[in-house]
Amino acid sequence: MTNREKTQRIALSGLLVALMLVLGYVESLIPVAAGIPGIKLGLSNGVLIFAIYMLGIPTAFVLMILKVVLSGLMFGGVSAMMYAFAGGLVSMIFMALLSRIKGVHVIVVSMIGGLMHNVGQVGLAMIMLATPKLLYYMAILMAVGLACGALTGVCADSVMKHLKKIRK
Repeated sequence: MTNREKTQRIALSGLLVALMLVLGYVESLIPVAAGIPGIKLGLSNGVLIFAIYMLGIPTAFVLMILKVVLSGLMFGGVSAMMYAFAGGLVSMIFMALLSRIKGVHVIVVSMIGGLMHNVGQVGLAMIMLATPKLLYYMAILMAVGLACGALTGVCADSVMKHLKKIRK
């Protein structure tokens, strides 16, 4: 990889982190399910899917960590960072593994990512609050995670298809 390519990759990564932060902020303004805590669209997940497929898994992990830390510092705080990291880590592990299996579509990878993000967050909450009763809430979050993951997966797939056409 040339210095020019490395510089372009770093610049693109910076743009993607900025995009994830903006999408996270915009998402916080959208009342998806008023009264039901923890439900979000997961718009920045689409950017991570793009990163997994277009920049590679190590870069995607770094982008996820940067997004968690920066959004936590700007919008959330330490508690929000812990939950976002737990969800992001579990989600990224599963998305990274699934993305390497031939024949698994991007939308499926995104759906599992949305689902596993909720598993990571609820798992941490169960540990922090020392209660298994949050498993009941998990059923709602799993359905929402799959649906929102499908939406972000469709968006990410569409963007990647268009970018591949532009490259040609």
